[in-house]
Amino acid sequence: MDKTVIIERVKQIMDMKGYKFFERGNYNLNIIGIRSKQSVANSFDDSLMCIFKKDNEWVVNEYTITTDAGSYWLKNPIDKKGTALLVPDQYRGVYGLRKHNGKYKALCQSWGDVKVYRDNDKDIIFDYDCETIDKGMFGINIHRSNPRTESTMVNKWSAGCQVFKKANEYNEFINDCETARNIWGNKFTYTLLTYKDINNG
Repeated sequence: MDKTVIIERVKQIMDMKGYKFFERGNYNLNIIGIRSKQSVANSFDDSLMCIFKKDNEWVVNEYTITTDAGSYWLKNPIDKKGTALLVPDQYRGVYGLRKHNGKYKALCQSWGDVKVYRDNDKDIIFDYDCETIDKGMFGINIHRSNPRTESTMVNKWSAGCQVFKKANEYNEFINDCETARNIWGNKFTYTLLTYKDINNG
């Protein structure tokens, strides 16, 4: 799909939902996760778009990620209320560049709450049940899986985080985040949409 068409479609969706789309200046990143139509446990079947201006020209980078927990953590919840599955929403200024688990640079939940569904039946089917929504600081970060190449399955890489499949894609994304931080400061907005949002508005 043409870059201009993608940007206009995303802007339309964000406007309808009352979300902010950043257009001013260079490297003012729009970081947008898209949960796939049929999320399958343990699969990197979602995507993340990073839309911004560079040298006053629009850039659209799309990456392969998971927006859901891996099967290990679905079966073995860390929290007694259940495994976290991020609720689609816009989390304005919530994320900052820090070290994920003290190990490497990532976008970490640093400056505010997020909302998660709590899946507590210990099977590998995602339960997006509005009655289970929990809000708080849960460490729902945006990070990578395999540090050198790529991972084929999510497994333990995500207990609710948004996780990149490919190391090279992640490195490009983090480089853009570092450039953005130097211009705009260390607060980033993450927006999670669904397949339905993109295709039906």
